[in-house]
Amino acid sequence: MEPTRRVPLHFDDASRAGGTHVNLSAVRTDGPHLWVAGDETATVERLTAVTTDGVVTSYDHQVTVALADLVDLPGAHGDEADVEGLARSGPWLWAIGSHSLKRKRIRPGDPDDKARKRLSRVVREDNRFVLVRMPVDPATGLPAREVEVDGQTLTAAVLGAHDDDLTRHLRDDDLVGPFLSIPSKDNGLDVEGIAVHRSEHGTRLYVGLRGPVLRGWAVLLELRPRTHRKHPGRLVLEEFEDGSAYRAHLLDLRGLGIRDLCPDGDDLLVLTGPSMGLSGPVRVHRWVGGCVVEAADVVRADELPVVLDLPHGQGEDHPEGIAVTGDDELLVVLDSPAGHRHTARGGMLADVWPLPRG
Repeated sequence: MEPTRRVPLHFDDASRAGGTHVNLSAVRTDGPHLWVAGDETATVERLTAVTTDGVVTSYDHQVTVALADLVDLPGAHGDEADVEGLARSGPWLWAIGSHSLKRKRIRPGDPDDKARKRLSRVVREDNRFVLVRMPVDPATGLPAREVEVDGQTLTAAVLGAHDDDLTRHLRDDDLVGPFLSIPSKDNGLDVEGIAVHRSEHGTRLYVGLRGPVLRGWAVLLELRPRTHRKHPGRLVLEEFEDGSAYRAHLLDLRGLGIRDLCPDGDDLLVLTGPSMGLSGPVRVHRWVGGCVVEAADVVRADELPVVLDLPHGQGEDHPEGIAVTGDDELLVVLDSPAGHRHTARGGMLADVWPLPRG
């Protein structure tokens, strides 16, 4: 099965030197623009569509936005945030880090003792543990620290910079809590993907977990973030009716973890793949009504039909992000892209697939 077409994403010299184009981890459409992020930086990138006869032929004209220019980050300015999810809703652009621990890799040529020592090292990088909400300036289409919209001042805000990250709320969770000390690629906690739905009842933020996968069941967290009453640059989590700062949904994704989330009307599209560092099945499921559901804490497989089976490579070409376009199509960006995806201009090819509905 082949995509309808492939669209090149063009990046500047700095992003290519930093490896953003080969480490794409998140994508979201925004009118004529495309927001993307790589998992090796603490930035988000805006690309703009180039069209021919009304058809998007490429995304170009990159603008880089550094998260540290908008909010306080817990780590150093240059440390990566491992951005794994982007969402766009109302006046806001959202970005979330992986919230994961990292185990050191064994490098080619490492002697046995050094290989074992590296593999035993687990590190925490503080910038990975953030959720950032950024106001988008209507005049420029870019995020800013403060924006005036309809006479109201909107301020960029962060959760996770003041010993208040999401994991603090998950420590005592009977399902997810035991996995907080486990690195992401070992089936530990690993955020990959967010989606936002706004209604008269407020903002719902859905956070997809690549891991842990619990006896074949994936975990999706529902949050209600709001601005801190005293500090406009900080986010807090509104409590649910039971006093919890989050609500957990269990999804039967047939043993796979969540790799991205994307709203499609009232439905939620769920990109799935292996929870660990493996090349395996990659599918897009549709959770019908997932953006507005009130009581589905356990979602069975028959409520999550597969709408696309996506191809993947072995050790390469891993679908990492999905975004619905305005033409009933799904744009897919890939991590560790195969050689044939590199263009002569230094761009990277994304796949465009028809999006089945109904």
